[in-house]
Amino acid sequence: MTGGQQSGNPNPVLEMSGVSKRFGATQALDGVSLTLHPGEVHALVGENGAGKSTLIKIMTGLYLSDTGTTSVEGTPAHISSPADAQRLGITAIYQEPLIFGDLTVAENIFMGHADRGRVVRWRDLYRDAAAVLAQLDIDIDPRSPASVLTVGEQQAVEIAKAMSQDVRILIMDEPTAALSAHEAQQLFHQVERLRDAGVAVLFISHRLDEVFAIADRISVFRDGRHISTRLVEQTSQDQVVQEMVGRELDDFYLHTQRQAGEVALDVSGLGREGVFDNVSFTVRRGEVVGFAGLVGAGRTDVALALFGIAPATSGTIAVDGNPVVIDSTRTALDLGITYLSEDRRHRGLSMPMSLTANVSLPTLRRYCRRFRMVNRSEEQATAEHYRNRLSIRTPGLSTPVGDLSGGNQQKTMLAKWLNATPYVVILDEPTRGIDVGAKAEVHRIVNELADDGLAVVLISSDLPEVLAISDRIIVMRDGSVTATFDGKTADQEQVMNAAIGRQA
Repeated sequence: MTGGQQSGNPNPVLEMSGVSKRFGATQALDGVSLTLHPGEVHALVGENGAGKSTLIKIMTGLYLSDTGTTSVEGTPAHISSPADAQRLGITAIYQEPLIFGDLTVAENIFMGHADRGRVVRWRDLYRDAAAVLAQLDIDIDPRSPASVLTVGEQQAVEIAKAMSQDVRILIMDEPTAALSAHEAQQLFHQVERLRDAGVAVLFISHRLDEVFAIADRISVFRDGRHISTRLVEQTSQDQVVQEMVGRELDDFYLHTQRQAGEVALDVSGLGREGVFDNVSFTVRRGEVVGFAGLVGAGRTDVALALFGIAPATSGTIAVDGNPVVIDSTRTALDLGITYLSEDRRHRGLSMPMSLTANVSLPTLRRYCRRFRMVNRSEEQATAEHYRNRLSIRTPGLSTPVGDLSGGNQQKTMLAKWLNATPYVVILDEPTRGIDVGAKAEVHRIVNELADDGLAVVLISSDLPEVLAISDRIIVMRDGSVTATFDGKTADQEQVMNAAIGRQA
């Protein structure tokens, strides 16, 4: 699917002009404008904190703007609640779908349809749900319980729900963040159907390759301001990135030349029945070993085994030359192995807790004094140290990490595990769902860890990232290692061929 298809209708379906929003001392939006056309995919891009989420919440009635005007199909609109937005045909779906697992697909699609009456006519409900799904070319049984759906299928049901409400403007906020490549392609097909049906789609993503594949028009926000709007064929990824961050990113993938030291981690014939098998590799001190492969290749499963979350059932592991058995996360931590999870919301951080509490959580015993009382000043001093070292942007040390941007949440996770004084650091998708500026900072931190003599395992689906900052690259497919490359000489084609099992 390619972008660049200009809307045949020159009249906008939505116009926002001079929209501003302030939260205390923070100017979240500063006089921004946005115009959406029917039958067009309009991408909105910008770093975390650029104002994208605030604008969406104004569009959907969760926030009221301080200044500015909004019109829908040429008529001034006052959107003061989600119900107002729904009446105007404005709907949003997010990277974590709002699906009720105990209900059927059809019930989820028509949730909130008061016009269907008090008595449920099940035959009509299933028939109408099937019609909406067919319109989007979605092959899901409307009678299926939603609990059995994949994340990609849940996204599809969310889109079908929007279509059932006569949506005119569909906002998609990071819809592919948790999807496999195949599921993302299916989602793009559904977006194409929406565009053909005359829906205006506002597509928000940090993945610029997706933006350029799907969008007709791109708007860039930075620091709460509208920077530019262009047709996709009139710009480039480099130009968009420069506008997003306000500077050149020639050093975006900065790779330090360094000399690897002694073997820190030696894995031989590692396996877990039915998941991965005969995985062997070494990681040296001061070395970044990147793991590449498609979703489901087994990379994360190997990481979970090394951290004791899902221990291996065969093979051997040696740390600093000493054979070890890793049967729990406590054992892994005692050996100096830490794991930054790809799922920061469920396995990485406690979102309601403060930055301070998250940083000290794995090492809380270190701060306990007599009668198990926690030395709060020492705990806060540690958090302040990592806030400065990793440039974590937060209003305060007591701020819940759930209120931070994705990039700052990711750096909080790094702080949490660096505070555990690791010997081996496993980073699983460390830049997923964060903006390009935050990515550059994470890359800098990864290089600093290796420069400091730590052994770093990097798992990433971002192939240019793996190629740029890895000293060696291990490729996995279907639970097995298929190839190992020197990071200095490997190219994307070699790595991808090994990942898909194709002979070069």
